[in-house]
Amino acid sequence: MTHDPGSGTEKAGDDAISRKLEQHLEKEQHVPAGHVAETAEEQAMNRSINLKMDVAMLPLLSLLYLFNGLDRGNVGNAETQAYDLLKGFTEDIGARPEDLNFAVSLFFVTFVVFQPPSAAIGRWLGPRHWIPILMLCWGSVTIGVAFIKGRGALIATRLLIGLFEAGFYPTSVAYLSTFYRRFDLAVRIGLFYGQYAVAGAFSGALSYGIFQLNNTHLINWQWLFIIEGVLTCFIAMVAWSLLPKGPGTAWYLNKAERAFAAERIRQDNALYIVHEYSESGTEKERLTKRDLTEAIKDWKLWYVLVFNILASVPSAAFSVFLPLVVEGLGYSSIHANLMAVPPYVCGAVGLYLFAFSSDHRKERGYHILAGIVISLVGLIVMLTVASEGGRYAGLCVLLCGSYISSPLTVAWLSGNTPEPGKRSLVLGINGWGNLAGVIGAQVFKSKYAPDYRTPLLVTLGIVIVAFSGYLAYRFTLAWVNRRRQKILAQMSHEDVMEERSNATRYADRKVTFIYGL
Repeated sequence: MTHDPGSGTEKAGDDAISRKLEQHLEKEQHVPAGHVAETAEEQAMNRSINLKMDVAMLPLLSLLYLFNGLDRGNVGNAETQAYDLLKGFTEDIGARPEDLNFAVSLFFVTFVVFQPPSAAIGRWLGPRHWIPILMLCWGSVTIGVAFIKGRGALIATRLLIGLFEAGFYPTSVAYLSTFYRRFDLAVRIGLFYGQYAVAGAFSGALSYGIFQLNNTHLINWQWLFIIEGVLTCFIAMVAWSLLPKGPGTAWYLNKAERAFAAERIRQDNALYIVHEYSESGTEKERLTKRDLTEAIKDWKLWYVLVFNILASVPSAAFSVFLPLVVEGLGYSSIHANLMAVPPYVCGAVGLYLFAFSSDHRKERGYHILAGIVISLVGLIVMLTVASEGGRYAGLCVLLCGSYISSPLTVAWLSGNTPEPGKRSLVLGINGWGNLAGVIGAQVFKSKYAPDYRTPLLVTLGIVIVAFSGYLAYRFTLAWVNRRRQKILAQMSHEDVMEERSNATRYADRKVTFIYGL
């Protein structure tokens, strides 16, 4: 499917779109105008397409992210297993427990630094190729971790895994945004991102099973890395054959559904961008220099990024150190992995519920703030309750709220960035939110075991600042919207048409674009 901006049909369509925009602005909506199914037939088609995508593509992508989470956090599981009741993972390879914290911190160096360039490659090469390539690379390194010796090898493998995992999440979210409309996206990102929490639960259960092995030629933690790495490589090869290039070539849709799926995404952003599209439904012009400059100049990205980092500290820290924190509550090293499962499940359930509500209500900011409040409640319980059972319950509450802010921030930024090229870079830069992992690795040091009271106090202060920042961010966007509404009230229909087609202001910087709150 291509679109010719000069055709008479397209011009008529543009006039209809502009009239729809003016009607939308007159209602003073707090969300950007986009594709809305107007007839019963269109609504039925939307539901059918979303259902097929949810069944055929979303579970596959979610499975890929589950293995991304497994391979990132398995060193925490490995460290809980004692060999001959004397040594753990780090001592077995000739390193110290402090070296693990340092290696985890360095993981986030490559993981964060290479997110924007890796996301750019994903946009240029195409997600259906780039995602499996990245998985094959980090899966191979994970297998290699089973045979490393020394502090240097531990650091090198974490740096490599960080490098290869860097582009996976932003590329995957940008990929999803080419299939789902703006306010169908958060619940799908939630289901996708929730695999990060599920990975923690699955990893704990898998580790518990593997650590029961006896009389093998390898140490149990070695089997953990080998099994998870091999599975990652296998799933990557399966994904390479199943992921479609775009909605227009999705194998699980019929011809009419493919055409409609591609057109609805074009219409979702047609008020603010003009592109020529390929048969797959993706833009022919993948990435431009202006996409880069506009992403760098995007004030709303840098504004929210700081608070996204702070709000993500609990989930980033516990993705690695939760088994050790649970162990500090009085559980044995092996059972600590099993008892780490319920908090992760709470995290996944909390995220799914909030993501569904966020899409249904077409609102992001207050949902994120509510999730942060839940995290604060969990932290306060852990710090004030003396009993181990009460602290464990607080840990479940903490994780129930901790996974909400990051994926909803991604959906927020994605919906407020209609230009796909710029969006891929914005999501890549937003990946710097994973600097939270560096903070978490330095805060949750083994010297604070077993109660980790000091790290929890520091985390409490960090999350309070994050709450204040997100609250200010939402009201800043609302202020910008009110300012644009006043300008638009003075504009004629011709002015609105000119604003839409004029390239002086880019996509979401246009006066006609109303930020979603």
